[in-house]
Amino acid sequence: MTGKRTRRTFLRESGAALAGIGLAGLAAPRLARAEPAKCSSPSAAKAGWLIGVQQYTFRSMSCYEALDKMAALGVQHLEACFFLGLDKARPQLKTCEDLPAEVRKEFKAKLADKGIAMSAFYANLGDDKDRAKKIFDFAKEMGSTTIVAEPPAAAFDAIEKLCDEYQINLAVHNHPGPQSAYWKPENVLAVCKGRGKRIGACCDTGHWVRSGLDPIECLKLVQGRILGFHLKDVIEKGKPAARDVPLGEGKADYAAVLKELKRQNYRGLMTIEYEHESPELAQDVAQCVAFVENWVKEAGA
Repeated sequence: MTGKRTRRTFLRESGAALAGIGLAGLAAPRLARAEPAKCSSPSAAKAGWLIGVQQYTFRSMSCYEALDKMAALGVQHLEACFFLGLDKARPQLKTCEDLPAEVRKEFKAKLADKGIAMSAFYANLGDDKDRAKKIFDFAKEMGSTTIVAEPPAAAFDAIEKLCDEYQINLAVHNHPGPQSAYWKPENVLAVCKGRGKRIGACCDTGHWVRSGLDPIECLKLVQGRILGFHLKDVIEKGKPAARDVPLGEGKADYAAVLKELKRQNYRGLMTIEYEHESPELAQDVAQCVAFVENWVKEAGA
């Protein structure tokens, strides 16, 4: 959504534009792409899948610049990232809980003006209880329903209390293994064991592939605990530095991934994240949205 148009207006105006990115475009040669098209996901939204972008995807620019890029594409959900800059003119400001009250107000106004919700927050959530409360305060104020993080196991008792108090979920994210504590789903399940419904997994399919894991089997293992999802496909399996590619062009078998999510009746945010810079980044994001939207339409989800 651009400017101050309403969500309903955007969906009406951009519904036809999506067809221009259709499945035929997914198979087109990379060098033959046209300029980035507006993308929307009304069918996916009806199925309960809210497609967004992780701020890290546009890390070469400030958050405010990224919001402009997202609005131009028509993406309506942001997963903010705690260590990235908010505003090019004020590089000391990071998109995190340390923002002063007046800047938070400004940030919320920017989001509203672009028709974008900060639906999730990737946070540096550890065992500092005061810092954790500050993170939850910020997430609540910004309207986030989920905090994505990788806290140490010892912090979960205190974090779960905050989840219940603030009515905000914690989705434990997996980076590639074995250096990441949560690289395989069994490790995520271990910290979820015996805990309430607000503690679960943020499933990063690209990182599972980079770790040499099968995303479908991983999704089956965490069934009932999925609270967040990173839409990510990569070109090689078992290689931590494998490059991102648009959904359906890599080793994650994305049609099967979406089929498994549908089988599990997952409903929630699905965030596109790119680890690598791309000269066609905006088009890649649009192509990822189109892949999900077209799959939903074909599957009748």
